[in-house]
Amino acid sequence: MQKKVMGRICVTVLFLLSSLAQANELNSLFGQVEKLKIERQGYVLGAALNQEQMKTAASNPIDANFSDTFKFKDKNLNIVAQKTSNRVLIIYEQFEDATQKEIQELIGDLYMNFDDPTVLAHDKVVYWAYTKKGIITSMEFDAARQDRKKLDILATVKFVSDINIMEKAKESEPATGQVYYIISSDPILKLFKDT
Repeated sequence: MQKKVMGRICVTVLFLLSSLAQANELNSLFGQVEKLKIERQGYVLGAALNQEQMKTAASNPIDANFSDTFKFKDKNLNIVAQKTSNRVLIIYEQFEDATQKEIQELIGDLYMNFDDPTVLAHDKVVYWAYTKKGIITSMEFDAARQDRKKLDILATVKFVSDINIMEKAKESEPATGQVYYIISSDPILKLFKDT
């Protein structure tokens, strides 16, 4: 009987220590991401919401997918944050029937906000990728890929369009399409899902 109780206590202590270690790792990642200052309309990835943003969150809630998160809208911007720390997990915007001109204006705004992207693909996908040191340039990305070197990507801004961003659309192609961008940190989201 005493062995069973001791066994349960050991399992409980190990579980608590594991949870504490994960929480510390998550806080460390939040801090690293916040230092990158990846910001959109005043919201900074990894940073805690300020009082004004908390008021916006309270008056514009949306259903969240995970129990330890809350989600809200600020005009067109969607924000997902952690309940316990109020830190920003995801920032995204989505448009259903955007024209090529509207898509170009949005991508232009993102270029102004985040500088030259890390990757452009098929005239429909644009990535800005960040390590602890900051944005990864396209030259650094290409060199790492050439050398088969793994980059420790901490955060990304991913822009995806249904229709071409720059190339003139053909007659047979739709004139409008869905477009979105999402700002997130895969290491944070992976750790967050595991806790």
